[in-house]
Amino acid sequence: MLLGIYGWIVFLVLFGVFVFLGFYGSRWRRADLSTLHEWALAGRRLGILLAWFLIGADLYTAYTFIAVPELAYTSGGLAFFAIPYVAITFPIALLTMSRLWTVSRNKGYVTAADFVRDRFNSGTLAILIALTGVVAELPYIALQIVGMEAALDVMLYGYFSSIHLVSEISLIIAFIILAAFTFTSGLRGATLTAIFKDAVIYSSLIILLAVVFLTNPHAFSQALASDPKALTLPPVASSAFLSLAIGSAIALYLYPHAVNGSLSADSRQNLRWATSLLPLYGVGLAFITLLGILIYAFPSALNVIKLFGSSGALLVVPTLVVQELPAPVAGFALLGIFIGGLVPAAIMAIASANLLTRNVVKEFKRDMSPKGEATLSKWLSAVIKFIALAFVFAISAEFSIELQLLGGIIILQTTPAVFLGLYTKWFNKYGLIAGWVAGMFSGVYLTLVANHFGLLKSSTYAIPGIGPVYIGLTSLAINVVVAIVGTLMAIALGYKTQSEVKEEELQKLM
Repeated sequence: MLLGIYGWIVFLVLFGVFVFLGFYGSRWRRADLSTLHEWALAGRRLGILLAWFLIGADLYTAYTFIAVPELAYTSGGLAFFAIPYVAITFPIALLTMSRLWTVSRNKGYVTAADFVRDRFNSGTLAILIALTGVVAELPYIALQIVGMEAALDVMLYGYFSSIHLVSEISLIIAFIILAAFTFTSGLRGATLTAIFKDAVIYSSLIILLAVVFLTNPHAFSQALASDPKALTLPPVASSAFLSLAIGSAIALYLYPHAVNGSLSADSRQNLRWATSLLPLYGVGLAFITLLGILIYAFPSALNVIKLFGSSGALLVVPTLVVQELPAPVAGFALLGIFIGGLVPAAIMAIASANLLTRNVVKEFKRDMSPKGEATLSKWLSAVIKFIALAFVFAISAEFSIELQLLGGIIILQTTPAVFLGLYTKWFNKYGLIAGWVAGMFSGVYLTLVANHFGLLKSSTYAIPGIGPVYIGLTSLAINVVVAIVGTLMAIALGYKTQSEVKEEELQKLM
C-alpha cells in the first residue's frame, strides 16, 4: 500500500492553497486586528453561511474521521452514540447560544467566563471557569493531532523506515505554519480555511462511500458476516450508550471553541439559522462511523491495519482511502483529514487564549489595553498549540476517543455557572464554586478508579443497579447537587443570591 506520486502532488498543492487562505484572512474584510474582538471573533460579522461553516468545522474534524471509526472497529455498536449525541446537541445550542450571544453583544463579552464574572460578581469563579475551559480544550486539540498523525502514517508508509519520526517532524512544520497564520489572521483565517476544509471533506466522504459500495456492493453484508456482533449493543452497555450521548451533547457547546464560533455571528437570528442548519453536518456522521464496520469487508486493508499493531485501529479511514481510491483522489481525501485537524486546532487555541487573557491575566491586571489583550492572546494561542503537540508526542494514542471524552468530563463542570446561569441568578457564587470543586474532584477520581489508576481506556464508571455511566454525567450530577446545597447554606448564613443583589442595585437607581 503506497500513496502514489500524484497523490502526494495533489496533497501538497492543495495544502499550499490552504496555507494561502489562512494568511489571506488578514486581508479579508479588513479591520484592526490589534483588537481582541476583531482578531478572535472576526468582528462579530459572520453571516449565516460563514457561521455555519465555522461552527461546523468543529463537528467534522480529524476526531470524526479517526476516533469514531476506530471505536466502531474496536467496540462495534457503542460507537453509534455519536449519532444521537449530534441530534441532541443542536437543540441545546439553540436554547443557550442565542441567549449568550445577546448578552455578550450588549455587554462586550468575548468569552463565557466574561459572562460568569458579571452574572455572579466573582472573579474567582470566572478564573475557575476559564482554566477549566483551557484544560478541557487541550485533549480536544490533542485528538485533532492524533487524527493528523494517522493520515501522515498512512501517507508515509512504504517511503520511510522511521515513519513515526518523519510524521512528528511534519506535524511540527504544519503547526509552525498554523501558528503563523493564526497569529496574523485570527478567526478570519480560520473561517476561510474552514470553508475549504469542509468542501474537501464533504467531497471526499461522498467519493469514498460511492467507491466502496460500487466496487463491493455486498460490503455491508460481508462485514456483518465477518463480525455478526458489530452493530449490536449488549444490554449491559445501554446505560453507557445513553449517558455518553447525553453527556457529550451537553458538553459540546460549553467548549470554548463552540462559544467562540457562536459569538462571532453577526446577529442573534443568523446564529439561530446557522445552528438550525448544522444537523446537515450530522447526516454524514452515521456513514463515517459505519466505515469502522465496513473495513471488515476489505481484507487487504485489514492486513495493513494489523501491521501497525495496537495503533492500527486509528488508521481505518486513511487505509480505506489509500486502498480503494486512485492516488490523486486519495491525496485529496487525506488532505481533508489532515486539515480537518488543523482548522479546529486553530479555533480551539484562539478560544483558549482568549480565556487566559481576559479571565486570568486581566483579572490581575485590570488596566490592560485592548491592544495588549490582543497581542497576549495571539502569543498564547501559539503556545497552546505546541503544548497540545507535546502532549500528543508524550502519550499513547491507542485510545484516542477517550481524549475527547476526558475533555467532556472536565468541561461539563462549567454547566451550572454557564448554562444554568443563562436562565437563573438564584445560585450563589460560593455554592457554584463548591459545586465545581465537588464535580471536578469526583470526575477525576472516578476516571482514575475506572482505569485502575493506569492508562486511560474508559470514561464510564459502573453504578450499582444502573450499569456503566459516563463519568462526566455522574460528576455533573454531584456538581449540581452540591451547588444547590451550597447556595441554600449560603442563604441560611445571610449571603444574598445574585438575583437579590441585582434587585438591590435596581432599587438604589430608582
